[in-house]
Amino acid sequence: MRYVFVRVALFVTAVTVFFVGCQRSVGDEAEGEGADKPDKIRLDYAYYSPVSLVLKEKGWAEEVFAEEGIDVEFVLSLGSNKALEFLNSNSVDFGSSAGAAALIAKSNGTPIETVYIYSKPEWTALVTNADSDIQHVDDLKGKKVAATIGTDPYIFLLRALNEEGLSAEDVEVVPLQHPDGATALSKGEVDAWAGLDPHMAQLELEEGAHLFYRNPEFNTYGFLSVRSEFKEKYPQYVEKVIELYEKARKWTLDHPADATRILADSAQLNKDVAEIEMGRNDFSDPVPGAVHREAIKAAAEVLQSEGIIGADVDIDSLSHELIQPSFTEKVVQ
Repeated sequence: MRYVFVRVALFVTAVTVFFVGCQRSVGDEAEGEGADKPDKIRLDYAYYSPVSLVLKEKGWAEEVFAEEGIDVEFVLSLGSNKALEFLNSNSVDFGSSAGAAALIAKSNGTPIETVYIYSKPEWTALVTNADSDIQHVDDLKGKKVAATIGTDPYIFLLRALNEEGLSAEDVEVVPLQHPDGATALSKGEVDAWAGLDPHMAQLELEEGAHLFYRNPEFNTYGFLSVRSEFKEKYPQYVEKVIELYEKARKWTLDHPADATRILADSAQLNKDVAEIEMGRNDFSDPVPGAVHREAIKAAAEVLQSEGIIGADVDIDSLSHELIQPSFTEKVVQ
């Protein structure tokens, strides 16, 4: 009898453990997929984002994630359009772009959310050669203008034209990636270029290129966006990436000369060119919020008038869907 009792007790215990285990398993799944970890975290880096260059140079991400057995891969973005293509195609998990470019991508269905501001830049202007007759935006009518479609310089060009009562149809836009646009201007293959640093600073310093139209308020901010799927699945790792970006941002502020050297070495620039680019960046406020929503909404008005964003898109709602400050607010507290 004692033997039977023990067997029954063991059976009941086993069944209890089984059901408790099942409940815990279901509970873990109900709490979200954030309990798992990725095999690899893919970060982009860009010459227009000095903070990303510092993060890559220092190896802090590899060091932190190696402790958890997670690989880190850095992918070079040559422009906002490329960074957003990488995000849309699941080639990176985090991508660096201009704010207005991120809004265009979001309106086209790219599943991203902006979680961090890596800088407030004046990284674009309208540029021509030193001996050009072009002195004002209205001089561009009928001219060839190089621009990278879907990036802040292109949007900057549209807004500058709009301010003068012109549109993209009044110029011949030559679609080129940023470095190629700089080369085309230098060779006289185009009349003007919607420039981007560091290439713009390099032409300005080395060839006397003329920045004939500047307007810092038309430069939308540097947005770090994450794929929505990654954010939903691994929210704790979004926070960890932002912690690393914060480390790099603060280091950049504390070591401006060293950060300039990293930019110069990474982009193969001379020190003076790198200093110009760094001087056009404000790294003081990384938290996305209302000011960034207003900046991209102002750009969106022109983008809708040009048919780049659909007239039926609710820009206010879209900007709130895009900009998600909670992760960075938690990190910088």
